[in-house]
Amino acid sequence: MILGAIHNPTDVLANVGGELHTETMTFLEHISEVLGRLRVFVELDVGAAELPAAASRLSDGSVRELLAEASDLVKQFTTLQAVLAGVASARSARDRGHNGFAQETGHRNAVELLRDLTGATRGEATRAVKVGEALLAGIGADDPGAVPPDIDAAAGAAAVVAARPVWHEPLREALLAGRITTAQHHVIRSGLGEPPLIEGREPDAVIAAWRAAARELLADAAECTVEDLAARARALKNMLDPAGAEERFAARFAQRGVRWCTTAEGLRRAIVTFDDEMGAWVRGMLDSGLAPRRGGPRFVAEGDKAAAEDLVRDSRTNEQLAYDLFIDVLRAGALADADDAYGAKEPGVRLVTMTDAVTGEHVHRDLFDRLVATAHSEDGELVLPGSALERAICATGTVEVTIDSFGNPLDVGRERRLFSLKQRLALGVRDGGCIWLGCDRPPAYCEAHHCDHWADGGRTDCSVGVLLCRFHHLHLHNSGWRISRDSAGTFMLHPPATVGGAPIPLRSKSPLRWLWDPPPDRAGWRTPPDLLATAAPLQRSA
Repeated sequence: MILGAIHNPTDVLANVGGELHTETMTFLEHISEVLGRLRVFVELDVGAAELPAAASRLSDGSVRELLAEASDLVKQFTTLQAVLAGVASARSARDRGHNGFAQETGHRNAVELLRDLTGATRGEATRAVKVGEALLAGIGADDPGAVPPDIDAAAGAAAVVAARPVWHEPLREALLAGRITTAQHHVIRSGLGEPPLIEGREPDAVIAAWRAAARELLADAAECTVEDLAARARALKNMLDPAGAEERFAARFAQRGVRWCTTAEGLRRAIVTFDDEMGAWVRGMLDSGLAPRRGGPRFVAEGDKAAAEDLVRDSRTNEQLAYDLFIDVLRAGALADADDAYGAKEPGVRLVTMTDAVTGEHVHRDLFDRLVATAHSEDGELVLPGSALERAICATGTVEVTIDSFGNPLDVGRERRLFSLKQRLALGVRDGGCIWLGCDRPPAYCEAHHCDHWADGGRTDCSVGVLLCRFHHLHLHNSGWRISRDSAGTFMLHPPATVGGAPIPLRSKSPLRWLWDPPPDRAGWRTPPDLLATAAPLQRSA
């Protein structure tokens, strides 16, 4: 089964073959070239039953190379499968009745046909069909290959051709060139959605902004998971359309609820649909309590270290610990002591926004006097509209962090060995989580790293500090990797001599980075030099 696309290899050092000249070859020529490279590995020239044993005898380098080649093949065949699914969908239109392409074989539609052929889930088959339909949207009625001879030309053109792609044409080009997978194409397009009619803005300008967002996300595609890519697409959509964010938030809020069921063994289960705010709050609560078990930052104070070690040694599973913590919080309610319940880190959700969107010159409110702005959690996954932001500011206050036009926060020099809480907040705003290539750990699970080692005279400045998760922080120190910052302000990851290779640029994963690092064709996006970022710690009020 090809559905359920494989993500790009994120280790650029192992990216073999790939996209050297794929755009100048035909589809079959590219497939043939990859297969030709695979024939070098004579260890794989065995029967299917012997393949696992043969693969286990490969060297580490061969395994890396073969993984890259196999991923390339999967991307190509998944794209072909999506294109054919789009053709099948166009030829299975309702107006063809039982004479449709899928209906002739007894299937209701192209999705059901694809599920039957591949064994895929309904969601996977639906995604393939939607991606295929998007790819076929660029075929004009004047293309002789767009309409098969057994279909009436007018009806066929109407079935195959939707509106010509405008803003999402970069996605189509990237998919057909093999730079992204069908899964990445789907989450970017569905996450951004169709450009709305925004009052006071020309349609062409709105489309241009959506196209710029698509290109920005394409640049991120090789560095993050599909799930993170989807979250970034939603965040950018809400930044581009803050008025629509309020309506989308209200629609999701209306879906909140709890459903109970009882299993055959008598176990009671609850299915909870959280609203945006409380879903993030509950997740933050559990992450705070279980951080030592889930690879959170290391503790420094002796009492905290002892508590963390006790939790790591606890015989309960993570799921059981999460359940017990959840029940304890419900029972204790508002009388719970945060230190008793959560240890060193009290839970909460920090919302981050730019001050000029809240109290500066560019304040804008709609006809209902609602703030037209969006706020983001530190990791960028949660996006809330202006009404939620105002409530958080009213209930919990704000912390102001001054940053320059490159996103560099306030510095404190060498007087302190460890980064302060305010600095860590600022690093979370700037980096959006572990800055290591391909890592998806959020700021709460990260440690602050001195690019210039403190022991060698390095300063505790945000301009030379980055967020790294515990694993990558230890890996950097133990394996000879190094991070520096070049004259343009870009952090560069330097491989150890044993690995070799050129330095790898590291990009912020925060959706707010557009405010200090706009795409080339959005130069006017940048606001005046000193920006003020406001972070409101959002917690449930008693």
